[in-house]
Amino acid sequence: MEIAGRFSISARRMSRSIIRELLKLTSKPGLISFAGGLPFPDTFPGERLKSICSDVLTTIPEVALQYSPTEGLPSLRETLKDFLKSRGFDAGKKQLIVTTASQQSLDLIGKVFIDRGDTVVTENPSYLGALSAFKTYGARFLTVDVDRDGICTGLLRKRLEELKTNAGSGNEYYQNMPKFIYTIPDFQNPTGTVISLERRKELLELAEEFDLIIVEDVPYRWLRYGGKEIPMLSSMDTGNRVIGLFTFSKILSPGLRLGWMTAHETIMDKIVQAKQAADLCTSAFTQSIADSFMKKEFMEGRIADNISIYREKLLVMLDSIDEFFPENESIELYKPAGGLFLWIKMPEYIDTDEMFKEAIDRNVAYVIGSAFYPNGGGHNTMRLNFSYPSSEQIHEGIKRLGNLAKDILKERS
Repeated sequence: MEIAGRFSISARRMSRSIIRELLKLTSKPGLISFAGGLPFPDTFPGERLKSICSDVLTTIPEVALQYSPTEGLPSLRETLKDFLKSRGFDAGKKQLIVTTASQQSLDLIGKVFIDRGDTVVTENPSYLGALSAFKTYGARFLTVDVDRDGICTGLLRKRLEELKTNAGSGNEYYQNMPKFIYTIPDFQNPTGTVISLERRKELLELAEEFDLIIVEDVPYRWLRYGGKEIPMLSSMDTGNRVIGLFTFSKILSPGLRLGWMTAHETIMDKIVQAKQAADLCTSAFTQSIADSFMKKEFMEGRIADNISIYREKLLVMLDSIDEFFPENESIELYKPAGGLFLWIKMPEYIDTDEMFKEAIDRNVAYVIGSAFYPNGGGHNTMRLNFSYPSSEQIHEGIKRLGNLAKDILKERS
């Protein structure tokens, strides 16, 4: 029976995650992987969650084992608003929905906003999971380069002005202009960069001037190891233009599959409708666990412990790169002040896609940077994860990768 011809247009656009496919190679014995974005297992509060599960099933089984409202359990939603308020974002006037982690939030954004052929603005490079979610709905990408201060807003203005010139007016304008700007302002995946305060202001000004929505993805913000905290776009927003995406995956456990989204009520009404069609509601059991964990005031300590663990791992990776990588002024290292990733640009003549094969032969893996460029490029870049491997593995893995880089540079010179 012929199957392929029966798939929908959306299904035919789908492809397997490059990162997930690369991770299959990391099962090789003795291989040290910097490829995934996995939290360190020792950060999972297993014993506390075990106790909370027992409490939840003892005290509120009728809540935890039942369907929840599509928007999420009212108790957890209020807890999350308090959490955000303690971090400078008063979401009281915005609507909040609990999602099945932030990947569902990305899918719901695509479902609600994107028609085939619509344009979405993304950073270049950008998070592969978001690109995949938007691509499924037929998005085209207007990419804007990233430097050490985040998305280049001057370049974005130029691109938007060019589009506006030919956009027309009325409904035609909205059909021809981007549907939204997608950004990870804090410790961006994959580069680890942070958008400066000045550029955050400029981004909001551009959204107002060109009548655009901003989707602010906030998975790593709470994992800051140095530097000064900058306000969220969501907290700076005065025009109800920012949709905030948040997750428990990096601060508590990815296995809970919990996230949440904030948005203006008009947007949220459509998000709720889209979620009802997708899964009706997020698990009331895992919502109850997260709510209890936060109400017992365990979250602050968990985040502090995570920061301590990851800061040390980052320092080990940076020290190891200093020790083992070749001294070459064409190698550009992005040193993050938070998050889970470190970004390296090799000389232009080094293809890290090809280098990856040799890295596997030497029992070390990374993610090829080209995977994060929606319109192509980045073939001399790589992303390294420091959260999952042990400090000993980081030291040895960087030694292997550094020696490979030295051999390749020597061969090319």
